[in-house]
Amino acid sequence: MEENQKNKLFIVPLLIAAAMAIGIWVGTLFVPQGVPSDPIAQNTSKFNTILEMIEDKYVDSVDHDMLIESSIEGMIHQLDPHSAYIPPQDLDLVNEQLDGKFGGVGIRFLIHNDTLVATHILPGSPSERSGLLPGDRIVEIDDTLVAGIGLTNQDVMNRLKGEAGSNVKVKVFRGGEQKNINITRGSIPISSIDAAVMLTDEVGFIKLNSFTYNSADEFQSAASGLKSKGMKKLIFDLRNNGGGLMFAATDIADQFLESGKLIVYTEGRKSKKKEYYSTAKGILEDTEVIILINSLSASASEIVAGAIQDNDRGLIMGRRSFGKGLVQDQSEFTDGSALRLTISRYYTPSGRSIQKPYGEGVDYNSDYLDRYESGELMNEDSVKYDENLKYTTSAGRTVYGGGGIYPDVFIPNDTVGASYYLTNLYYKNVFNHYAIRYLDHHRASFTNFDAFYKSFQVNASIFEDFVAYASTLGVEEDPIDIVTSRTTIKNRIKAEFARHIWQDNGYYMVYAQDDLDVQEALAKFRSGKSLISMLD
Repeated sequence: MEENQKNKLFIVPLLIAAAMAIGIWVGTLFVPQGVPSDPIAQNTSKFNTILEMIEDKYVDSVDHDMLIESSIEGMIHQLDPHSAYIPPQDLDLVNEQLDGKFGGVGIRFLIHNDTLVATHILPGSPSERSGLLPGDRIVEIDDTLVAGIGLTNQDVMNRLKGEAGSNVKVKVFRGGEQKNINITRGSIPISSIDAAVMLTDEVGFIKLNSFTYNSADEFQSAASGLKSKGMKKLIFDLRNNGGGLMFAATDIADQFLESGKLIVYTEGRKSKKKEYYSTAKGILEDTEVIILINSLSASASEIVAGAIQDNDRGLIMGRRSFGKGLVQDQSEFTDGSALRLTISRYYTPSGRSIQKPYGEGVDYNSDYLDRYESGELMNEDSVKYDENLKYTTSAGRTVYGGGGIYPDVFIPNDTVGASYYLTNLYYKNVFNHYAIRYLDHHRASFTNFDAFYKSFQVNASIFEDFVAYASTLGVEEDPIDIVTSRTTIKNRIKAEFARHIWQDNGYYMVYAQDDLDVQEALAKFRSGKSLISMLD
C-alpha cells in the first residue's frame, strides 16, 4: 500500500507535466506561426532599461525630461513631415492660432525707437473701450518702465496678454503729455480675414490667412457684406495660407457649391474612407470666383482650391501650391504637451492625393528652392507634371496629383521692382517705422479713405524723406536699385499709411494696385468671358 502511494506521488507530477505540454502544443495550433511578441512592450522595456542605465552609470548628471522629450521628437521625426510633438511650453500658442482668440488688450504694436507704440487699436477691444489711441507710446506697464530698456516683442506679449477679466495698467505718452489708463483684458479674436473689400463695383476681394475655428463664420460674414455692396465676382486670395482646420475648409468650399457636390474625402490605414459633400446653404453659388494660390498655399487651402477646380466651379490662378495632403489628429496629455499625428490622407473630388513626395532620399524642406532653381516659379514651361498621376474633373478636364494644386492659369512670380534695396527695406521693417514717424505729424489730415485712395500721392518730397530715413535704420542708398524699385516703394509707403489709419482693408486696397496676381485676375473678369469657358 505504501508502495502504491509512492508510485502515485511519482506519477501525478508526470501527468500534470504531460497535460501542460499537450495544452501548450494544442494552443500553438490556434496561433499564427512566426508572430513575434508585442514589439511596443519589448521596446518600452528597452527604453526604460536605457534610462535606468543612464541614471546609474552615466558620467554626468542629466536632465531626464530633456532626454524623454528629445526621444519623442526623434521618434516622430521618423514618420512624416507633418506629424509633430508639441512641448508644453508651445501648446498654448499653437492652440491660440487654431482657436482664433486669446486673452489680451487688443492692440497691434511696434517697438519704434526703443519705445512701445500702439499702431492699431482693434475695434471693440478692451483698449478701445479704455481710450487707448493709435500712435500712443506706452512707457510703463503695471508701474514698470518699458521704454528705453531694450524691450522685445515677446516681452510685450508676456506683459499685456493674460486671462480675460484681469487688469493691466499702462502709462502712455500722447501729444507731449502722460496719461494713466486701466485696461480690463478680454477675449481677443484673431481674425483669419486679412481683408474684405470691393476692388471694383462688381469685383470683391477676400484674403484669408488661415483656417481656424471661426474662419467659416468670418468668411460668410465677409462675403455677405460684399454681396450687399454689389459683389457679383470674387477674387479669393489663399496665397501664403498654410492651412489649419479641415472642417473650416469644407465649410468655406460649401459656400461656392450647389448641394450634393463632393468637396473632399479622407482615408488612412486605420481610418475608413469619409466623404464630405456640399449642402444647400452656399451663399456664393451664383458668384464667379477666382482663387489665387502660390507655393505657400497648403493643406486646407488646397482642399478649397481642389474642390473648386475638380468641380469646375471657378479658376485657380497663380503658381503650384505647397502639396500637403495629410490629415493630423491632435491628442493632448496631462503634462500640457500634445501629439499631432497624421492619421489619413485627403483626396480631392477627382481622387487626387496632392501630397508631395517625402521620405528617405527626399529633401522635403528644399522643395521651394528646387522650384526656384528649376525656373518653375517664372516659366510655365518649367512646370513638371507626373503623367502617372493624371485625373479628370467633372467636366472632363485633366488635372494632376502628387505635388500640390496646379493652377488653371499660371502667373509668374512677380519680380517687377524687385531689388536688394527693396528686400532690405522689408527686412528692416522700414515702411512700418516710417508710417509711425510720418503720421505723428499728419494723422489728422487723413480722414476719408476714398479721397486718400484716389488723390493722395507719395510725392518727391515724401519719397526722398523716406530714403533718407531708411539710411538711419541701416538701409544704405543704392541709386540703381532705388530707380528699379521706385514705383513699388511708393505703393508700399501709401499702403502702409492706409494700414495705420484704416486697418488691413485700407492696406490691401492700395497694395492691390501693384499686385500682379490680383491685376491678372481682374483682367480675366474684365475679358467678358465666363470662367467656365476659360477652363476649356
